[in-house]
Amino acid sequence: MLRWGDMGTQWGVNRSVAQIQALLFLSERPLTAEDIAAKLGIARSNVSNSLKELLAWKLIQRVPVLGDRRDHYEAEADLWQMATKVAQGRKAREIDPMVAAIAAAMENIDDPQISAKVRQRLVAMHDFVSTVDRWYQQMLDVPPAQIMTLIRMGSRVVSLLRFVTGKGRDKADPD
Repeated sequence: MLRWGDMGTQWGVNRSVAQIQALLFLSERPLTAEDIAAKLGIARSNVSNSLKELLAWKLIQRVPVLGDRRDHYEAEADLWQMATKVAQGRKAREIDPMVAAIAAAMENIDDPQISAKVRQRLVAMHDFVSTVDRWYQQMLDVPPAQIMTLIRMGSRVVSLLRFVTGKGRDKADPD
Protein backbone atom coordinates (compact mmCIF):
# COMPACT_ATOMS: atom_id res chain seq x y z
CA MET A 1 0.00 0.00 0.00
CA LEU A 2 2.94 2.30 0.63
CA ARG A 3 4.23 1.80 -2.92
CA TRP A 4 0.73 2.30 -4.32
CA GLY A 5 0.63 5.57 -2.39
CA ASP A 6 3.92 6.61 -3.99
CA MET A 7 2.56 5.72 -7.42
CA GLY A 8 -0.61 7.67 -6.72
CA THR A 9 1.39 10.85 -6.35
CA GLN A 10 2.60 10.28 -9.92
CA TRP A 11 -1.06 10.14 -11.00
CA GLY A 12 -1.77 13.47 -9.38
CA VAL A 13 -3.46 12.30 -6.17
CA ASN A 14 -2.04 12.55 -2.68
CA ARG A 15 -0.48 9.58 -0.96
CA SER A 16 -3.31 8.87 1.47
CA VAL A 17 -5.89 8.82 -1.35
CA ALA A 18 -3.84 6.20 -3.19
CA GLN A 19 -3.18 4.18 -0.03
CA ILE A 20 -6.88 4.09 0.81
CA GLN A 21 -7.69 2.98 -2.71
CA ALA A 22 -5.08 0.21 -2.42
CA LEU A 23 -6.41 -0.89 0.97
CA LEU A 24 -9.95 -1.08 -0.35
CA PHE A 25 -8.79 -2.88 -3.49
CA LEU A 26 -6.99 -5.52 -1.44
CA SER A 27 -9.68 -5.82 1.22
CA GLU A 28 -11.88 -8.91 1.15
CA ARG A 29 -14.83 -6.96 2.56
CA PRO A 30 -16.11 -3.38 2.48
CA LEU A 31 -14.54 -1.11 5.10
CA THR A 32 -15.80 1.87 7.09
CA ALA A 33 -13.90 5.13 7.37
CA GLU A 34 -13.01 4.16 10.94
CA ASP A 35 -11.61 0.80 9.74
CA ILE A 36 -9.51 2.61 7.14
CA ALA A 37 -8.17 5.19 9.59
CA ALA A 38 -7.18 2.45 12.05
CA LYS A 39 -5.54 0.19 9.46
CA LEU A 40 -3.52 2.98 7.82
CA GLY A 41 -2.88 5.03 10.95
CA ILE A 42 -4.14 8.27 9.41
CA ALA A 43 -6.55 10.89 10.73
CA ARG A 44 -10.25 10.27 10.29
CA SER A 45 -10.67 13.70 8.66
CA ASN A 46 -7.98 12.80 6.11
CA VAL A 47 -9.79 9.53 5.41
CA SER A 48 -13.08 11.38 4.92
CA ASN A 49 -11.57 13.84 2.44
CA SER A 50 -9.74 11.05 0.62
CA LEU A 51 -12.92 8.99 0.33
CA LYS A 52 -14.70 11.97 -1.23
CA GLU A 53 -11.93 12.28 -3.80
CA LEU A 54 -12.00 8.55 -4.58
CA LEU A 55 -15.78 8.69 -4.96
CA ALA A 56 -15.41 11.63 -7.37
CA TRP A 57 -12.88 9.61 -9.42
CA LYS A 58 -15.36 6.70 -9.31
CA LEU A 59 -12.61 4.41 -8.05
CA ILE A 60 -14.65 3.37 -5.00
CA GLN A 61 -18.31 3.15 -4.12
CA ARG A 62 -20.46 3.09 -1.02
CA VAL A 63 -22.03 -0.28 -0.34
CA PRO A 64 -24.66 -1.25 2.22
CA VAL A 65 -23.80 -3.81 4.89
CA LEU A 66 -26.73 -5.59 6.47
CA GLY A 67 -27.18 -4.63 10.13
CA ASP A 68 -24.73 -1.68 10.03
CA ARG A 69 -25.89 1.87 9.39
CA ARG A 70 -22.38 3.26 8.80
CA ASP A 71 -21.08 3.89 5.29
CA HIS A 72 -18.92 1.08 3.96
CA TYR A 73 -16.67 1.39 0.93
CA GLU A 74 -15.23 -0.95 -1.62
CA ALA A 75 -12.89 -0.33 -4.53
CA GLU A 76 -13.43 -0.90 -8.21
CA ALA A 77 -12.15 -4.47 -8.58
CA ASP A 78 -11.64 -4.48 -12.35
CA LEU A 79 -8.09 -3.29 -13.02
CA TRP A 80 -8.92 -2.25 -16.56
CA GLN A 81 -11.86 -0.14 -15.35
CA MET A 82 -9.65 1.36 -12.66
CA ALA A 83 -6.98 2.34 -15.19
CA THR A 84 -9.62 3.72 -17.56
CA LYS A 85 -11.16 5.87 -14.82
CA VAL A 86 -7.75 7.24 -13.84
CA ALA A 87 -6.98 7.99 -17.49
CA GLN A 88 -10.35 9.71 -17.92
CA GLY A 89 -9.79 11.80 -14.81
CA ARG A 90 -6.28 12.79 -15.85
CA LYS A 91 -7.47 13.66 -19.35
CA ALA A 92 -10.26 15.85 -17.99
CA ARG A 93 -7.91 17.65 -15.59
CA GLU A 94 -4.82 17.97 -17.76
CA ILE A 95 -5.38 17.31 -21.46
CA ASP A 96 -8.81 18.83 -22.08
CA PRO A 97 -7.82 22.30 -20.78
CA MET A 98 -4.73 22.20 -23.01
CA VAL A 99 -6.83 21.21 -26.04
CA ALA A 100 -9.23 24.07 -25.29
CA ALA A 101 -6.40 26.59 -24.84
CA ILE A 102 -4.75 25.60 -28.11
CA ALA A 103 -8.11 25.68 -29.92
CA ALA A 104 -8.68 29.20 -28.55
CA ALA A 105 -5.22 30.25 -29.74
CA MET A 106 -6.00 28.82 -33.17
CA GLU A 107 -8.98 31.19 -33.47
CA ASN A 108 -6.46 34.04 -33.78
CA ILE A 109 -3.95 32.20 -35.95
CA ASP A 110 -4.31 34.72 -38.78
CA ASP A 111 -3.42 37.66 -36.53
CA PRO A 112 -0.59 39.51 -38.30
CA GLN A 113 1.15 40.05 -34.96
CA ILE A 114 1.78 36.29 -34.71
CA SER A 115 5.05 35.43 -36.40
CA ALA A 116 5.25 32.68 -39.00
CA LYS A 117 7.37 30.55 -36.63
CA VAL A 118 4.86 30.84 -33.77
CA ARG A 119 2.00 30.17 -36.20
CA GLN A 120 3.77 27.04 -37.47
CA ARG A 121 4.32 25.78 -33.92
CA LEU A 122 0.71 26.47 -32.90
CA VAL A 123 -0.53 24.53 -35.91
CA ALA A 124 1.81 21.64 -35.03
CA MET A 125 0.65 21.68 -31.39
CA HIS A 126 -3.00 21.75 -32.46
CA ASP A 127 -2.47 18.87 -34.86
CA PHE A 128 -0.64 16.85 -32.20
CA VAL A 129 -3.15 17.32 -29.38
CA SER A 130 -6.10 16.81 -31.72
CA THR A 131 -4.60 13.55 -33.00
CA VAL A 132 -3.88 12.30 -29.47
CA ASP A 133 -7.38 13.30 -28.34
CA ARG A 134 -8.99 11.45 -31.28
CA TRP A 135 -6.80 8.39 -30.59
CA TYR A 136 -7.85 8.41 -26.93
CA GLN A 137 -11.53 8.57 -27.89
CA GLN A 138 -11.05 5.67 -30.33
CA MET A 139 -9.29 3.56 -27.67
CA LEU A 140 -12.31 3.89 -25.37
CA ASP A 141 -14.28 1.80 -27.88
CA VAL A 142 -11.69 -0.98 -28.16
CA PRO A 143 -12.46 -3.94 -25.91
CA PRO A 144 -9.92 -4.31 -23.07
CA ALA A 145 -8.96 -7.82 -24.21
CA GLN A 146 -7.88 -6.47 -27.61
CA ILE A 147 -5.88 -3.65 -26.04
CA MET A 148 -4.16 -6.14 -23.72
CA THR A 149 -3.29 -8.29 -26.74
CA LEU A 150 -1.76 -5.25 -28.41
CA ILE A 151 0.19 -4.34 -25.27
CA ARG A 152 1.49 -7.88 -24.88
CA MET A 153 2.73 -7.82 -28.46
CA GLY A 154 5.07 -5.01 -27.41
CA SER A 155 8.20 -4.84 -29.53
CA ARG A 156 6.62 -6.95 -32.29
CA VAL A 157 4.23 -4.07 -33.01
CA VAL A 158 7.15 -1.62 -33.10
CA SER A 159 9.00 -3.93 -35.50
CA LEU A 160 5.93 -4.16 -37.72
CA LEU A 161 5.59 -0.37 -37.76
CA ARG A 162 9.26 -0.01 -38.71
CA PHE A 163 8.77 -2.54 -41.51
CA VAL A 164 5.62 -0.80 -42.81
CA THR A 165 7.13 2.69 -42.66
CA GLY A 166 10.53 1.57 -43.96
CA LYS A 167 12.27 3.13 -40.97
CA GLY A 168 15.42 1.43 -39.74
CA ARG A 169 15.93 -0.10 -36.33
CA ASP A 170 16.46 2.40 -33.54
CA LYS A 171 20.00 1.96 -32.23
CA ALA A 172 18.84 2.79 -28.69
CA ASP A 173 16.31 -0.07 -28.77
CA PRO A 174 18.00 -3.17 -27.30
CA ASP A 175 15.13 -5.53 -28.20
